[in-house]
Amino acid sequence: MDDEIFYTVALLKTKGIGIQSAKRMIDAFGGAKKLFEAKKSDIVLKAKIKPYVLNNFNSKESLLFAEKEVDFIRKNNISFHSFNSKSYPTLLKQIYDSPVYIMTKGNVILNTNRVISIVGTRNMTQYGRKFCNELIEEIAQYNPTIISGLAYGIDITAHKAALNNNLATIGVVAHGLNQIYPNSHTSTAKQMMQSGGLLTEFNSDEVPDREHFPQRNRIIAGISKTTIVIEAAKKGGALITAELANDYNRDVFAVPGRSGDLYSEGCNNLIKEHKAILFNKPDDLVKYLGWDTKNSKVIQKSLFVETTKDEDVIMKLLIGAEKSIDDLSILSNMPVYKLSALLINLELKDLVQPLVGKRFQLR
Repeated sequence: MDDEIFYTVALLKTKGIGIQSAKRMIDAFGGAKKLFEAKKSDIVLKAKIKPYVLNNFNSKESLLFAEKEVDFIRKNNISFHSFNSKSYPTLLKQIYDSPVYIMTKGNVILNTNRVISIVGTRNMTQYGRKFCNELIEEIAQYNPTIISGLAYGIDITAHKAALNNNLATIGVVAHGLNQIYPNSHTSTAKQMMQSGGLLTEFNSDEVPDREHFPQRNRIIAGISKTTIVIEAAKKGGALITAELANDYNRDVFAVPGRSGDLYSEGCNNLIKEHKAILFNKPDDLVKYLGWDTKNSKVIQKSLFVETTKDEDVIMKLLIGAEKSIDDLSILSNMPVYKLSALLINLELKDLVQPLVGKRFQLR
């Protein structure tokens, strides 16, 4: 039995302990197992939590559940990723309400450079289906991983299109990995296991309750740099995902539709309210994200402007598309404090231009 998994599950199953307090407690002691070995008085002091939070800590009920869950994880070849582990998705960890842990099944690679979340209405039109299929077919040459929610409509269309184009695709589900919802998508989910698979933060005893879907949407929004909304009504889960992506400082694209179309109203409003970038064709996405490097010209620096190796790295990353300081940090493997100083130098040299939202582009 993996003790760290066991105690992490037991902690989050404890009544009165939520995501934020669980993270503080684990961080304070450098791991869940060490936390359970500590005195309650030390936990209160080090994790800076109220004593009443520990009323049900280390309970027989939570420990028995954790034992069963670890057994389920092992028997079903499920991978467990705690927020403080190297396997946890880098982008997801950056959001303030990221899960304490996630579980995956299949051949899921979580940390890749090109990950796109695609969401939309369950009641898609032929226009939405056609756009989704053509989009994924066009961008397949760049080998992105396609994220969606395995739901009816745009979600399952995106997953199937990814499979048809030999792309990895991951379904973020709102229940435990002991089931597939909806059941009619079981066959597609099994195909996804070959290249991609399923991802959840819910234990095996949790069913697809209504409140679970908005909760899982934050994972869809947070695990990728880009969310694309293809058809959405005025209200719905796709718009919740788009709002969350905006909160997380992610790029949001929306496919426009005719004024008055029921399932284009949500996308049109996102564009009108400047919460999404208008998205007409795959080239828009490719150019914005800087994927099409074949035709990108190497930056020709002025003979009178000298740059360091680190500054050259930043400028090359900015070719073709603006990026946030967080994106640059991940891509360059440089800490934010170091990047800030380098970007200031590049601004002074008139090579880089700062934008709203801590984003930067080449001049």
